[in-house]
Amino acid sequence: MTDPIVIAPNLKKRLSGVTATIARLVPLQARKIAIKATGPGLPANTPHIPLNRVALLARKPLRVWHARRNVEMLLGLGFKVVLRKNWKLLFTSASQRKHSGYTKWLISRMDAVIATSAKGAAYLDLPATVVHHGIDPAQFCPADKSDVRRRLGLPDGRLIGCFGRIRAQKGTDVFVDAVLANVAKHPDIIGIILGRATKDHTAFEQGLKDKISAAGLTDRIRFCGEVSVDAIPEWYQALDLFIAPQRWEGFGLTPLEAMACGVPVIATRVGAFEELIVDGETGRLIPRDDIAAMRIALDSALSDPAILPRWSAAARGHVVANFTLEKEADTLIGIYETLLRNAAKA
Repeated sequence: MTDPIVIAPNLKKRLSGVTATIARLVPLQARKIAIKATGPGLPANTPHIPLNRVALLARKPLRVWHARRNVEMLLGLGFKVVLRKNWKLLFTSASQRKHSGYTKWLISRMDAVIATSAKGAAYLDLPATVVHHGIDPAQFCPADKSDVRRRLGLPDGRLIGCFGRIRAQKGTDVFVDAVLANVAKHPDIIGIILGRATKDHTAFEQGLKDKISAAGLTDRIRFCGEVSVDAIPEWYQALDLFIAPQRWEGFGLTPLEAMACGVPVIATRVGAFEELIVDGETGRLIPRDDIAAMRIALDSALSDPAILPRWSAAARGHVVANFTLEKEADTLIGIYETLLRNAAKA
């Protein structure tokens, strides 16, 4: 087994955004640099080194420990200070809020810091390199809508999607209210909700279903449940418009996934959405938690037959030029190599 010079820890068993990020990136990065993940909960195809073996790695050569959580920063410090590992410590922050004193202290002990958005970098007390997340444009790509809809059992008309966990934080209710308000004026639209509500949010989901039922429009807004990760791209491919109505978001990949499939996006100004969507060119940005603004933006996009085709034509090119997974992986590798090179010179 070849020892890594970059280690990406994942110290959380439950699936999370960090886990998904590592699972996407490390196999791609491993083609160009000796990197391995460590910790539980990762897919079998992720290059991996057991955590107990990490502790036994020789103090030299120089290595990079790329943490994405507090516990991983702390463990990296332990390896460096207690076990005197010859490591450079790197942290990626996806947070868009003020950090606790403890987190600030941990971050101050890092050799370099990355933020996944410019908005997130503004909450840090020291300089950070902004590295946006990316997606695989070969996986998320346009397809013949008629064929996809036939396979999925979806109707014709203009399909408007909202994907992700069903909960207030994700703004699913904003989506429902905006579609309900536009059905009479635009009788060809159908809302598609993809995802599930966890136990704490089932009452919220049921309230939305009751509202739709009371309006007599259960055939116009459909709850399609949760699908496997590999099936998600074709659900985007079936859409004419995607809505990301979140009230809060750390980063938010769904607009990129939609746009890569040639689907324009109306999104709230949260997470990294303002940095991903070109307002008026690949979609529209509106204030968070503003149902009236969402209703108006949806109406405007549907009323002019030239808008959605124009946005759609620009959407994929924008993602391919700026937000690919390969670009994210290569940018991170450049940061690893700079850390190692500067440490060697020192």
